[in-house]
Amino acid sequence: MKYKHFISDRTLFYQIPQPLALESGEVLHNVQVAYRTWGELNAKGDNAVLICHGFTGNADADRWWDGLFGEGKTFDPTVDLIVCANILGSCYGTTGATSVNPNTGKPYRANFPPITIRDIVRSQAELMAGLGINQWKLVTGGSLGGMQTLEWSLMYPDRVQAIAPISVAGRHSAWSIALSEAQRQAIYADPHWQDGNYNDRLAPHKGLAIARMIATCSYYGHLDFDRRFGRELDDGGNFAIATYLQQEGEKLVERFDANTYISLTKAMDSHDLGRDRGDYPTVLTNIRQPTLIVSCDSDLLYFPKEQQELAKFIPNANLVYLNSIHGHDAFLIDLQNLNHLLFNFRQNF
Repeated sequence: MKYKHFISDRTLFYQIPQPLALESGEVLHNVQVAYRTWGELNAKGDNAVLICHGFTGNADADRWWDGLFGEGKTFDPTVDLIVCANILGSCYGTTGATSVNPNTGKPYRANFPPITIRDIVRSQAELMAGLGINQWKLVTGGSLGGMQTLEWSLMYPDRVQAIAPISVAGRHSAWSIALSEAQRQAIYADPHWQDGNYNDRLAPHKGLAIARMIATCSYYGHLDFDRRFGRELDDGGNFAIATYLQQEGEKLVERFDANTYISLTKAMDSHDLGRDRGDYPTVLTNIRQPTLIVSCDSDLLYFPKEQQELAKFIPNANLVYLNSIHGHDAFLIDLQNLNHLLFNFRQNF
């Protein structure tokens, strides 16, 4: 079934009609993709824009990127059909570790097969076909969303007019892999974690909370922490930054799943545009779309030199900086500046 018009203020679900083959050689059946849309598709099916969300994000792009939505902004529903799909492997409606395995009738949990960024993009391509979209005018996203953006340009070059990868590298560095591993080990070390599952559903899930604390330290710049917390103490006599990190961990436990966390960090570690394609710089020269690369000067997760490397080898690339003290997550915080960069880019292609 192909849909022609979309205006949705709620999550919709698309059932991929055939099994989804993964890079690992395994096959997923009955794959469901949760997605949101804003605006309408034109008769040619070529006015669509794809937003790719980050690691623990969801399809509600109008909430976490609210400053980019509206008339005269980057994402204008009066002009384009805007789509944001919850990624494969997530726990917000798309098939992942929390989904029921049709072969067993029980949740996959730790038995969810390994996935890659390319698997995620293939699931989005299935959604694209189901929605009757012929070409994306723009694919964009930050961090894990930027990984998907870059893969779209190489996997489906004829279906993508332009890309804007934000705060991301073309391959996961040893530094980023190390941070992912530390977070996974925090989960594995939790005394309530056994055989890939929490043995007590009501357990505090401290491992997942600590993993989030580690990640949070890489999401913000040191100037951000200094300005917000410094060496201040809270009412209990604890360092304010320590209390903040604990709160961030507790909040994630309330809304996320540990097996999903493990699955998606491993997917990010697999990210390498050169994998099975050839020499990394040469592969980058094969990205032919107009490309806006957005770098944050204070990013501690994907350093500016990694975006500079992308800009050096992608032929039609323009590198711009989101100057901010907020570090990696500046693309979720400094929305006015980001909107300005993306909107100007869209006016020029």
